[in-house]
Amino acid sequence: MAQSRAARPEGWRGAARGWSPWHDRGGRLSALRGAAFALAILPGLWLAAALAGAWGPMALGAEPIHQAEHLTGLWALRFLLLSLALTPLRRITGWGRLAQVRRMIGLTAFAYAAAHFGLYVVEQQLQLLRVASEIVQRLYLAIGFAALLGFCALAATSFDRAIRAMGANWRRLHRVAYLIAVLGLAHFALQEKLDVAEPAFLFGLFAALMLHRTAIGLAPGRPWPELRILAVAALAAAATAGAEYLWHDTLTGLPAERILAANLDLASARPAVLVLAVAALPALIPLGRRVRSLARPSPRPLPAEGR
Repeated sequence: MAQSRAARPEGWRGAARGWSPWHDRGGRLSALRGAAFALAILPGLWLAAALAGAWGPMALGAEPIHQAEHLTGLWALRFLLLSLALTPLRRITGWGRLAQVRRMIGLTAFAYAAAHFGLYVVEQQLQLLRVASEIVQRLYLAIGFAALLGFCALAATSFDRAIRAMGANWRRLHRVAYLIAVLGLAHFALQEKLDVAEPAFLFGLFAALMLHRTAIGLAPGRPWPELRILAVAALAAAATAGAEYLWHDTLTGLPAERILAANLDLASARPAVLVLAVAALPALIPLGRRVRSLARPSPRPLPAEGR
């Protein structure tokens, strides 16, 4: 009897480790999972404290609910793109453990998207009929709601039992994440209307991630990965500049030529330049490996025998 009572707390601790976000599947503490979990909750904790007034009454501006709604949507897009970036980063770094946090990061993106919608409902005084009417009448809201429905489908099937039950169909369904990213970026840009610098930057990162899945991408065994990473960065930057030019040329009436010229100026901080810098940064990893291999002294030949 005493032995069973002593074993029971250990069983509880084992179950807790199984559900803990900072333990791996073997129940061992994982620094990577712990860091990913901290990254996931810190923006939400900051926003919750700001809404509670912990950072002062003007931490979120004159319209705190609206600002928190904007920031949760922005973090949903950021975490979605981060989840899509984990596979290219795993191929670049050779660090297979990055796959362990992909589900956590994806569910974090869904949580912020759900909070984004929830704050919008609160902003509309919880009038659900009004919310539904706004979604039907406003294109950018309809696009954002479609992205949220896609998020719900992915979150509902992001568990081991669903993965086993769906088999190969699970992977097909979760390719919807790319469509969700497109819808989320369109929702963001249409909401911003004139100042689309931040949506354009996120679009450029998404373009880089998509380019990594093409013929110039990061499939294992292909030579010169640093050159292919730089090629992806250059193409993504060009796509960013072109997209921002077309946006202003067709939708806003702002001087699109001047905006394009600013994007082509490497001294500026326009979205295309930022995309080029961020997307090219991972090239340092294979480049560093190549430099180390060249600097390593070659082994001396063994002395010939029988002379």
